[in-house]
Amino acid sequence: MESRDDPVRVVVVDDEELVRMALRLVIDGESDLTVVAEAADGNAALRVVDEQRPDVVLMDVRMPGRDGLDTARELLARPAPPRVLMLTTFDSSDLVLGALRVGALGFVLKDTPPSRILDAVRTVADGNPVLSPAATARVIAAATGPDSAHARGRHREAARRRLSVLTERERETARAIADGLGNPQIAERLRITVATVKAHTGSLFAKLAVENRVQIALLVRDAED
Repeated sequence: MESRDDPVRVVVVDDEELVRMALRLVIDGESDLTVVAEAADGNAALRVVDEQRPDVVLMDVRMPGRDGLDTARELLARPAPPRVLMLTTFDSSDLVLGALRVGALGFVLKDTPPSRILDAVRTVADGNPVLSPAATARVIAAATGPDSAHARGRHREAARRRLSVLTERERETARAIADGLGNPQIAERLRITVATVKAHTGSLFAKLAVENRVQIALLVRDAED
């Protein structure tokens, strides 16, 4: 994790007061993390994010009213958005997949040990997914279940249109990212320098209008589904 002069500022969003209280106690017990606000639903989350400008929003997927997915979509469409880390249970995996598509950096289960939740917050604060692209893809594949043929086709065609703007080398880089490779491994596979990999990855972010490598991996897998 990169060094920081100030603690990572966290907003906790969950409709259950006891969950919020527990997360605050765990997070505030760390010298490098601090909870600056809580919210019980998506609308309140949008307000407190505007007020507090946190680094990370730790947000439940399922909430009454505006749910976590809709809230994440709006937050991440704003200029200079916070990092978003979703809280979930196994039965909310469909919404988690949607959250990853709109730019959330990952998710943790509510029964995850506190130390791992803290590690996830730190990882997301640094702009990294809490799982590697390959691990994320495996979780998604296991959790989402079969879509209808129409839904799969819609995602496939949309992903292929977005990927069509890429050069051949950019496509190869995107494929390697979807395979879970880091920059050194991509450089070795494609026989190029790490600096060139970083340049191609920057082009992928710009051309595909994505914020992280998880979204690139999802696009590639959608295109191949």
